Amino acid sequence: MVMAKRKVTWTKVATNQLNDAVQYIRKESGLNADKVKEVILSKVNNLSDTRIVHRQDPYKRKNDGNYLYFEVLRFRIVYYATPKEVFIIRIRHTSMEPKKY
Repeated sequence: MVMAKRKVTWTKVATNQLNDAVQYIRKESGLNADKVKEVILSKVNNLSDTRIVHRQDPYKRKNDGNYLYFEVLRFRIVYYATPKEVFIIRIRHTSMEPKKY
């Protein structure tokens, strides 16, 4: 049986947030910055597997059930899932004050 795959699309905001986080970490350690980026990208790419589902995002106003999130390495990744595509919405460090959106 062939596993269904979804396309993973990054929003411009999420891309900028990831790049900003990596640059911030790079100030202290280039090696750690590369590891964080690698782990986050790997976890995000796994979202192409339709069997992977996370919890609904409680900070999303009027969440239709498709705004989900997961945490990895103290980063909170929010995404919008459809049967054919996943949109990476935002990436925030868990030490930051949560924001409704």
